[in-house]
Amino acid sequence: MTSGPGDKLLTTGELAKLLGVSPGAILKWTRSGLIIPTWSTPGGHHRWRLGDVQEQLRAARKRDD
Repeated sequence: MTSGPGDKLLTTGELAKLLGVSPGAILKWTRSGLIIPTWSTPGGHHRWRLGDVQEQLRAARKRDD
């Protein structure tokens, strides 16, 4: 199995930049359960895969329709 660019684990800041939102928006979405991090460090820092988050946001939009 090969990994692509979407498989890289991103920090919250990196994810926010790629999605064009603030890091605060990512944290708000996480707290509300809209998105779930791929992994969380023992210190509570989240790591994300862009493709996972995009799929979670698509699913949330479908639920809202």
